[in-house]
Amino acid sequence: MRFDEIAPHKPLSPEQARLKSMKDRLKRDQEAVKAERARQQITKAQQNLSAIQRQK
Repeated sequence: MRFDEIAPHKPLSPEQARLKSMKDRLKRDQEAVKAERARQQITKAQQNLSAIQRQK
């Protein structure tokens, strides 16, 4: 374990805390968009499969 992992951290200033919060929210939102796109692709692929199976 590295020293910086166990060393106490100074509290963030309000400006730094706001910036960190925005960065964290951005990462969360990007992951949510990525997951939603994947969900939509899966749904569309399933619909295409069911349409093909109905045609047979």
